[in-house]
Amino acid sequence: MREGEIVPPGKLDIEDGIALIRIDSPPVNALGLAVRAAVIDGIDQANATPGVEAIILICEGRTFFAGADITEFGKPTIQPDLNVVIERIENSRAPVIAAIHGTALGGGLETALACDWRIAVPSARLGLPEVALGLLPGAGGTQRLPRLIGVEAALDMIVGGKPVGAAKAAALGIVDRLAQEGDLEGGARGFARQIITSNAPRRRIRDLDDKIVADRDRPELFDTFRARHAGLLKGFKAPASIIKAIEASVALPFEAGLKREEDLFLELLHSRESEAQRYAFFAERETAKVPDLPRDTPAVDIASVGVIGAGTMGGGIAMNFLNAGIPVTIVETAREALDRGVGVIRRNYEATAAKGRMTADEVERRMALLTPSLDLADLSSKDLIIEAVYESMALKKEVFATLDRLAKPGAILASNTSFLDLDEIAGSTNRPQHVVGLHFFSPANVMRLLEVVRGVRTSPIVIATAMKLAKRIGKLPVLSGVCDGFIANRAMGVRMAQADALALEGASPQQIDKVLTDYGFPMGAFQMLDLIGLDVIGRDSSERTLMGDLVARDRLGQKKNGGFYDYDEKRRPTPSPVADEVITALAAERGIARRDFTDQELIERLLYVVVNEGAKILDEGIALRASDIDMALIAGYGWPVYTGGPMFWADTVGLANIVGALDALAAQYGPAFAPSPLLRRLVTAGETLHEAVAPASSPSVQKEIAHV
Repeated sequence: MREGEIVPPGKLDIEDGIALIRIDSPPVNALGLAVRAAVIDGIDQANATPGVEAIILICEGRTFFAGADITEFGKPTIQPDLNVVIERIENSRAPVIAAIHGTALGGGLETALACDWRIAVPSARLGLPEVALGLLPGAGGTQRLPRLIGVEAALDMIVGGKPVGAAKAAALGIVDRLAQEGDLEGGARGFARQIITSNAPRRRIRDLDDKIVADRDRPELFDTFRARHAGLLKGFKAPASIIKAIEASVALPFEAGLKREEDLFLELLHSRESEAQRYAFFAERETAKVPDLPRDTPAVDIASVGVIGAGTMGGGIAMNFLNAGIPVTIVETAREALDRGVGVIRRNYEATAAKGRMTADEVERRMALLTPSLDLADLSSKDLIIEAVYESMALKKEVFATLDRLAKPGAILASNTSFLDLDEIAGSTNRPQHVVGLHFFSPANVMRLLEVVRGVRTSPIVIATAMKLAKRIGKLPVLSGVCDGFIANRAMGVRMAQADALALEGASPQQIDKVLTDYGFPMGAFQMLDLIGLDVIGRDSSERTLMGDLVARDRLGQKKNGGFYDYDEKRRPTPSPVADEVITALAAERGIARRDFTDQELIERLLYVVVNEGAKILDEGIALRASDIDMALIAGYGWPVYTGGPMFWADTVGLANIVGALDALAAQYGPAFAPSPLLRRLVTAGETLHEAVAPASSPSVQKEIAHV
């Protein structure tokens, strides 16, 4: 082979009447142009060869076709497209068997559904996850899958978007045979020989109707599905379009159903919601990339972890590592607190097992990895030690000074602080290069966001380790510089400040929360405070506040006597006369004139300020990319993904519109609303916010790079 020569991704082997099309296009055999052409060429050659009685489509490497080639997203389609590939497979003279290992996702499964038969190894996973990109399967998936497994199973699989294992796929009828693990080719050849010997007829899924014929008389099943999944459908266009496409599979002939699927696909493709979800898909993959961190930076192997604090945060943090099979020693100062924390961890696991998501043996395996202790010295041999104590600078500095004496050389010392200055914490040690922030969001065993906070002297090796470890424990890592609140809490802190101000100015907590939930947040600002606990959020305030006044009346939120809302025995909220009285009284004391607000006024006050704060965070170099801010707020605060996050959403609103609104607010309420210089620069240049990156001249960036 000459240097620079491209190796064709397809190879055809013919033996004993069986043609084997072998595709090898690392890393995941994505269905790009070259792969599509290779499949078509293989099918054509096999059918043109006398004596070929069956065709096997198999992939080399770690997976079957894992889906579309994401590098082609957003670009004009080059023929042959996937529909041409599928048509060629379905019209093959010889029956075609898909031999599946790894994953068959999206277009990969649609390709397999075009084949007559499917065989898979037990470890394989199959799915149509396009809904996560705001799309639907666009190559016949919504038409073939119902014909193969029935409407209800197809709705669950395509609207839900979650892949299923090979065993479940076989039980559903997607997979016709399971091969022995490690011998997929041998199993596929044996299956093909059986088909040839039995003279089995062609089995095109498009021609089947036994699974859907009964559903033609049950149109109500679609309305029932919509009602049952109303929460899933809210704000998202793709799930509703998927249901319509599957309805077409029942009501229309196959070709008409394909046309309906195509129309719905194109409608989604050009929708703002899908554009936002596709942006988030790529933005999530960008968060792990640190431009000033060389790709060959070594990472420390984390084989053992220590966690200081067995409360809600410490216990949740420990569970992440136990889930990944990493031993954890958890330390508390009092036996009662330690036993209570360990008990909560066990109960969490047992609750998961009771729902069928974990076996009793798995519960015990995780618990066996947990070592409770009352002695910090038991952390001396750990590779990583995470502090999760009360948010007090004095206490955290005391803990880190102790760890500096106890921890082994090279151990990574991490703080879970959500607001405090990491550099000041690191300054209490003689090894600031080994100190990093690992800010988990509550509940730590559930929330995906992990802010990795880089101090001014944090070592590149420590950052590389933290970013890699986040992936290992199933978290989305977002790198942040040091500032009050880092990225997510700082950006959303201004929303909470405006919610408080608006309540005093006349908007009710119910109206404010409704505007936010109508926008797409899972809960409103005041609902969230009541859930967390007003005493937790507001206990350190040095001035009189709404939360402080409610706490003074022993209203702590859902856990005691209500907060901004009253709650019944099932924790269902209703407007609270007590909260209204507290709000009115504080407004009167401050001399605040109260008035009515439109929903648009509330959106501008609550969310435009988040955009503005995000722009400041980026301009200061606290975040590397605008897209990192979007992902932090989507993963950490439930910002609706179908808006793309605040930075992407701002571009859809129009930066000039947002700057104009902020200028008007600044004129009315003061300079706190003044637009960020970055927003003004972007408007002047006609550039977008969501594509912006931290300026290399930023003081924070320069300071950090100087120490790398």
